[in-house]
Amino acid sequence: MAASSGARGTARQATAGPRPPHDDNHPLRVAIIGGGPGGLYTAALLKRLDPARDITLWERNAPDETFGFGVVLSDETLGGIEHADPQVHTALQQHFVRWDDIDIVHRNTRHTSGGHGFAALGRHRLLAILHDRCRALGVELRFRTEAPDPARLAETYDLVVAADGVHSTTRETFRHVFRPRVTTHRCRYIWLAADFAFDAFRFEIAETEHGVMQLHGYPFSADASTVIVEMREEVWRAAGFDETGTTESVGRCAKIFADALGGRPLKSGNSAWTTFRTVVNERWSHGNIVLLGDAAHTAHFSIGSGTKLAVEDALALAACLREQPTLDTALAAYETERRPVVASTQRAARASLEWFENLPLHLGRPPRQFAFDLLTRSRRVTHDNLRLRDPRFTEAVERGFGCPPGTPPMFTPFRLRGLTLRNRVVVSPMDMYSAVDGVPGDFHLVHLGSRALGGAGLLMTEMVCVSPEGRITPGCAGLYTGRQTEAWRRITDFAHAQAPGTAIGVQLGHSGRKGSTKPMWEGMDEPLDDGNWPLVAASPLPYRPGSQVPRELSRAQLTDIREQFTAAAARAARAGFDLLELHCAHGYLLSGFLSPLTNHRTDAYGGSWEKRLRFPLEVFDAVRAVWPAERPMTVRISATDWAEGGTTAEDAVAFARAFAAHGADAIDVSTGQVVADEKPEFGRSYQSPFADRVRGEAGIPVIAVGAISSWDDVNSLLLAGRTDLCALARPHLYDPHWTLHAAAEQGYEGPGVVWPAPYRAGSRRPPTGRGDAPKPRLTLSD
Repeated sequence: MAASSGARGTARQATAGPRPPHDDNHPLRVAIIGGGPGGLYTAALLKRLDPARDITLWERNAPDETFGFGVVLSDETLGGIEHADPQVHTALQQHFVRWDDIDIVHRNTRHTSGGHGFAALGRHRLLAILHDRCRALGVELRFRTEAPDPARLAETYDLVVAADGVHSTTRETFRHVFRPRVTTHRCRYIWLAADFAFDAFRFEIAETEHGVMQLHGYPFSADASTVIVEMREEVWRAAGFDETGTTESVGRCAKIFADALGGRPLKSGNSAWTTFRTVVNERWSHGNIVLLGDAAHTAHFSIGSGTKLAVEDALALAACLREQPTLDTALAAYETERRPVVASTQRAARASLEWFENLPLHLGRPPRQFAFDLLTRSRRVTHDNLRLRDPRFTEAVERGFGCPPGTPPMFTPFRLRGLTLRNRVVVSPMDMYSAVDGVPGDFHLVHLGSRALGGAGLLMTEMVCVSPEGRITPGCAGLYTGRQTEAWRRITDFAHAQAPGTAIGVQLGHSGRKGSTKPMWEGMDEPLDDGNWPLVAASPLPYRPGSQVPRELSRAQLTDIREQFTAAAARAARAGFDLLELHCAHGYLLSGFLSPLTNHRTDAYGGSWEKRLRFPLEVFDAVRAVWPAERPMTVRISATDWAEGGTTAEDAVAFARAFAAHGADAIDVSTGQVVADEKPEFGRSYQSPFADRVRGEAGIPVIAVGAISSWDDVNSLLLAGRTDLCALARPHLYDPHWTLHAAAEQGYEGPGVVWPAPYRAGSRRPPTGRGDAPKPRLTLSD
């Protein structure tokens, strides 16, 4: 719904002007299946750009039959419409209602955030405008008529545009070509309307005896609003909505949200309870048939992008048909242009959808922080973005978080056991594969030393191996000899002396079945050409085809490895590390015990999640016993394997609770890298929802990690209550002084980050060129 809030990408403008001459591949006869906004606007654009085209549109329903009530469009999309068809834009402008505020009602407390800029109109009105425009241009509209078979249309028309919605018949007819993936989600919802206009975009939460329900509402005319009621499937059934008709459901929804509605009734139109389905297609075109709008892709209504995406598809398709010399190249260009924009929107929509699916997880937050969490749920609206839109609201959230005036959230302190970190930034563990015989050398001193000087609150080593056989590569660092201990002491002494206030932690681990491989720049996870050493694991399963088959560990070998961890921990304490992290993630030895995909044991260390956790807990207990009591311990886990049958988010919460009960001070929540055939869902901060869930359900501090790339991301995650610390890896490879520069870019000077004395002259961002120079006065005022 909030299409104008933080939207990424630029809407394509279909312009009149020079175009390639018609040839056999340039479409003159166009068939359009589906009379929604996407199909109608495509018809109008194509006819306007080339009046010689013969365009026919089929729609099975009557002209005034539609799903839903209001439509939200962004200023960006409206700009594209204005450029492509000023007449349609003018008609739309006459009927838009505009507003800036979002109201969030949580446990009888309403918080309002302004500056968001929405524009909406009734869906019937939008369709009527597009109907009139198509008729005026000469498009043939066939309502109450099923479209002919798409294969037959493809034989008789130059181009077939399938804008036939989420249940697209065309897509299903050619499923073997488009290869759709349709995901049905966990909430039920119903589109309703109210005969009054909300004065803001409204989110209201109802905690009922059956579970949590939510209302999404916004005005679409001076006297009408869209109202969507949504809840988890199990809540919907517990409330008995599965056994009631639409009329009774509508009445009950009006009673549940009577305060938001002012006691007014709701109406349903043609709506019924349904579940949202995310549609993704591997291909968008087949011969002269092309998918558009919901037939090609869907994005959850909570970010309001369905109609927006369809209209932008139409703009791009029309432009590509004009610019490209042939139909084949035009359809390829259309998909190339639109696919990354749609993928970005779908990632944001999925983040928003899952936030609402897991709404109970967030309800315990203070009302203002809850409101901030909701506003930033899709990761498109951020802390810095909200500061520009509504500084008073954002400053109030910062005060509630505990930020002193002028202090960004990332520069507030955090305490773990006896260690107080001066800020919330962690240099994430990054394997360097540059040690010799496990000994960290000058490279490690410079690598870690430069990042110690860079301002982060906590600097982590790479995974330090507990034995020669526990290395990933021959270049892995270790803590199994006295020489290695002395070398690490050299590094911790430098960090403590030259970067006072920066803590340095060690991550201990054993490679398990992922050992005896080449450095990643020579071949990721590829076995060594020679000099291999035998591998051990929970079960005798190779990491991937061609990998070495590990030996299943016996009881005696488990004892030996546990003692290797404790010996390494004792050396780490003598080496001067401030924190120790046990690596139970990414498919290495201890992670291999946790995942059911890699642990097929039938003894006391395999089977249920409790049994799979047994050996990692034994190692944790042994390490905690020798690690100094005042120094904190954390555990890194993979919260999902991104593979069917693997570790689940529920498992991750159970693991976190167990480690917390045994004395862990925080959980470092990563994901994946457990099995080679994983299918991760990458995106900005894509692992943070797992950290959020562990923090909320296990009640233990967490470290979020994974594609957190900006200080704005860090501030947003912290302020929303999704994490306690943020670990960044690649940004610190790009810029060892990332945290110092983040402070400079935010204008922060305070105890949360300290510039080393020799660097203080560089603590302000330098000019970048002539553009930064003061401008002379060139005009006289009256």
